Amino acid sequence: MVDVQGTVADGFEPVRDAFADNFARRGERGAAVAVYRDGHRVVDLWAGTRDGDAEPGDGGAEPWSRGTAQVVRSATKGVAAAVLLLLHQRGQVDLDAPVGTYWPEFKAAGKERVLVRHLLAHRAGLPVLDRPLTPAEAVDGVSGPRAVAAQAPAWEPGTDHGYHAQTFSWLIGELVLRVTGRSVGTYVAEEIAGPLGLDLWFGVPEAEQHRVGRIAAISTPVDGGAPGLRVRPKKAVADAYADPSSLTRRAFGAIEPHTDENDAAYRAAELPGSAGVATADALARFYASLTGVVDGGRRLFAPATLTVARTEESAGQDRVLLVNTRFGLGYMLHGPACPLLGPGSFGHPGRGGSLAFADPESGIAFGYVTNGMQKNVTADPRAQALVRAVARSLAG
Repeated sequence: MVDVQGTVADGFEPVRDAFADNFARRGERGAAVAVYRDGHRVVDLWAGTRDGDAEPGDGGAEPWSRGTAQVVRSATKGVAAAVLLLLHQRGQVDLDAPVGTYWPEFKAAGKERVLVRHLLAHRAGLPVLDRPLTPAEAVDGVSGPRAVAAQAPAWEPGTDHGYHAQTFSWLIGELVLRVTGRSVGTYVAEEIAGPLGLDLWFGVPEAEQHRVGRIAAISTPVDGGAPGLRVRPKKAVADAYADPSSLTRRAFGAIEPHTDENDAAYRAAELPGSAGVATADALARFYASLTGVVDGGRRLFAPATLTVARTEESAGQDRVLLVNTRFGLGYMLHGPACPLLGPGSFGHPGRGGSLAFADPESGIAFGYVTNGMQKNVTADPRAQALVRAVARSLAG
């Protein structure tokens, strides 16, 4: 039995039970989960080992602590989206303006009519690069933006959607830089993470690198899925990941060879679409701040901005993921491909496990991070078990 640390408020005990069950049945190595309700923390749990290549119970393994942070991959796409929406809220960005208004070089190769909202809703037609970037190019702050600015769209922008798995980093990061003169990592540190007290970074400072645990690939137990959740992908999806010419494979392979996500240089890079680092509490607290006041502090989104963020912009067959997805402006919306708490929920998963979202109707904000990367993109069985437990807690 894993030793679960932390606290849960009365009524949220099902979350603690599901969290422990993830270690017993779903292959969890090390993880944390946090839940806020109406701006107050009601779940704060962690367990297992700090490093994903060590199993719980290993004698020499360092245990996960409350301050342990992890690379959460695309779970921080929602934070990056919040930067552009805050700039819109402050009158600095027009969501219906062409991206080229702020970034003239982006107009190349038939992209004159790509709008800011198209970037956020995965409708820009730019999920792939004709030439993948090397790991060094991906993090140099110049090659990525230059590549997406020169890239021709894979479909007519605005007419369809497909998940921009890697290119989202350079598209959003460069647009923020052009509008504000600040890198996206600096903007998040100064305008979001700092004021809210979040252990969350796009570019981990050297002084904080020691807090970041190692992630590792682990297998998904055959019998570890949540009821009603498909653990194994459809054959068409599996075939697409195996086909080097498919949009699916090329979108996730925009950086070749694959980067070492445990490398300090990668963690220090400002890649908001794939390399954000955070604690579970930071992700939950961030989403709580989008929908209301957190612990008597500040609220990030005005009601109108919240409405814009979770209004459906894209829906149906995703050209990259090959399943039906729903997106607002930068956020995945509740649906079969990404089950959240309810119809009004919005957030973002991270490939391999992590998940963060808010459900304004129930006042819930949720954050889950793990160092055991399983083969999934949008609906991890461990995360889904925790979401179901939150729902049971609310139902009483």
